[in-house]
Amino acid sequence: MGKIKLDDTDHKILNMLIENTRTPFTDIAKKLLISAGTVHVRVKKMEEAGIITGSSLSLDYKKLGYMFIAYVGIYLKKTSQTQFVINRIGEIPNVTVASITTGKYNVFCKLRAKNTDHAKGIIFKIDDIEGVQRTETMISLEESINDKKRLMHSIFDEM
Repeated sequence: MGKIKLDDTDHKILNMLIENTRTPFTDIAKKLLISAGTVHVRVKKMEEAGIITGSSLSLDYKKLGYMFIAYVGIYLKKTSQTQFVINRIGEIPNVTVASITTGKYNVFCKLRAKNTDHAKGIIFKIDDIEGVQRTETMISLEESINDKKRLMHSIFDEM
């Protein structure tokens, strides 16, 4: 499918859904002075084009007791083991992001834990995966920016 052209109304709909994915179409319609049917049709169009790929729920991990964030760079014994290692990492629920990378590390992960002891156990699980040569861990002191909207607005400005 070719690149879909989004207009200002589409941008406003997306902005409201990024703010709160549970916003009813009727509320969006009232704020934008359009019909709920128009919102539904436009969202459906963006879903069919693959621009909207579902909805997500944001959690405040600190309130759930997961105060600790760490980043783990993983060195592999052989790059041919990458997919195997990624699959094993995917079995560790505390690893929330894993990227295959170029440069210093073969894989780079973000993990969330309750505290340093909990994080140590998670890192040891990663170290124990067959194919992992070693890891380097960086502790996050504060997650200062975690904002999907800024990128979305930048993309809209380019269109």
